[in-house]
Amino acid sequence: MSILSFPDAWLEPLGKGFCSKFLSDIESKLIQNQEEKVTIFPPNNLIFRALNLVSFKDVKVLILGQDPYHGFGQANGLSFSVNQEIPIPPSLKNIFVELKNDLNIPIPSHGDLTYWAQQKVLLLNSSLTVEMGRPNSHSTLGWDKLTDKIINQLSKRGDMIFVLWGKSAQKKYTLIDKKNNEILETSHPSPLSANRGFFGCKHFSKINNILKREGADEIDWQLK
Repeated sequence: MSILSFPDAWLEPLGKGFCSKFLSDIESKLIQNQEEKVTIFPPNNLIFRALNLVSFKDVKVLILGQDPYHGFGQANGLSFSVNQEIPIPPSLKNIFVELKNDLNIPIPSHGDLTYWAQQKVLLLNSSLTVEMGRPNSHSTLGWDKLTDKIINQLSKRGDMIFVLWGKSAQKKYTLIDKKNNEILETSHPSPLSANRGFFGCKHFSKINNILKREGADEIDWQLK
């Protein structure tokens, strides 16, 4: 029995044959992990949440993370996001600090970024699962085959804004057609690197300026 449900709106753009083979391969690896009593985040029903919330044709902005949070109850299927009842992680706190400094948006009381996703911001991680307490533990599981394909196909579609924070995300730079898309990159918002360029990058206002220039709706970054 299948443990994964892949969103229909992404099957055609990524290729049904590719998706079928990929899902079969990744599913067998996840089942093996679970049989070995390894705790994996996020739950199976949230693994493709970012893709469920934004269809291929609608994506305006892609903010790329490394992998889901590895603490209990943190990962909710969107990069950098946690559910409302979960304490805001340090990297997300720094994202909110930069947002306030850039657009004078008050720092939110919660870290649920669903509202951004509802405005066609794809909050994608390079790896869509992680073992509890082991950051980047699924980096070799094969998720990059899917997420690289997503980035590449969105790049071919064009009119995208790719946001690459940190070295892991910036490795995807070569997958993107610079002529038909915009790329914003700087250091990761983690406490270890936020002072190396993330603070002061003004990416949120830059994204809206690009969208405005293209005649598209700007993102309302203030969480509800």
